[in-house]
Amino acid sequence: MAVIEPSLVIPRGPVATDLVFYQAPKDGSTPYDYVDKPPEGDIPQNFGAESHTVEVHDIRGVETNFDLDKDGFRTTSGIEPGDIDFTNDEEIKTAYYREVERLVLQQIPGSFKVTVFDHTIRKSSPGAARGPVTAVHVDQTARSGPWRVHLHDPQQAEQLLGGRVRVVNVWRPLNGPVCGFPLAIASRQTVSLEDLIPVEHRYHDRIGETAAVKYNAAQQYYYWSGMTNDERLLIKCYDSEDGEGPQGVPHAAFVDSRSPAWARYRESIEVRTLVYG
Repeated sequence: MAVIEPSLVIPRGPVATDLVFYQAPKDGSTPYDYVDKPPEGDIPQNFGAESHTVEVHDIRGVETNFDLDKDGFRTTSGIEPGDIDFTNDEEIKTAYYREVERLVLQQIPGSFKVTVFDHTIRKSSPGAARGPVTAVHVDQTARSGPWRVHLHDPQQAEQLLGGRVRVVNVWRPLNGPVCGFPLAIASRQTVSLEDLIPVEHRYHDRIGETAAVKYNAAQQYYYWSGMTNDERLLIKCYDSEDGEGPQGVPHAAFVDSRSPAWARYRESIEVRTLVYG
């Protein structure tokens, strides 16, 4: 049987797809979800979800037109992959974290310090520990951004919070080109603050905060078709200079109905960073 190269089956161009948006708790309570197992008698998440069909635009060929400040995301490519074993968590935290730190300092003008604070590997294969997230969300909020500084840079927190602080995720595939479950991102210019709903993100020892996203037809979504292992997406999740506006951009994985059933499963890694300056 002839082997079909993945590059020949990568869906390209705009696509209509269903994205999952926030639906408020019916009892009017504060929305929350648990990162760890909830206490006995509680539920993992108290808010609902509703699907809406949106058009997601392909930025392939115009990817350099997008700006981290203006749109909330930017792209970069031609990254020489290091010899890193992504099945080894400690190697990721040493070798890959250093690579990400160098990249962020290079790609974000004015930055002078980067603190990498965690990462997640996602796989769309059955039984994977962490799958792609199809609910539209923002990883941080106006409150949780500064909380992250106190959590991860406690000795310098007050000094660092006196300047510009951003939380930026660096996303890349591990088995590109991506054929299934690409990442959709809304341009910050099309998102209203009212679209973002703070959600208590409950850990066993603390409470953080993320943002769920209400559907708004004005939101415009984009994806970078067929991302390869030498390409990176930088996604802004918080910016102390964004004032009263939305401080991060909604994003979610989506099912592309054009992907053949036999296309390879997606594997990706997202690394979360605090960027100072």
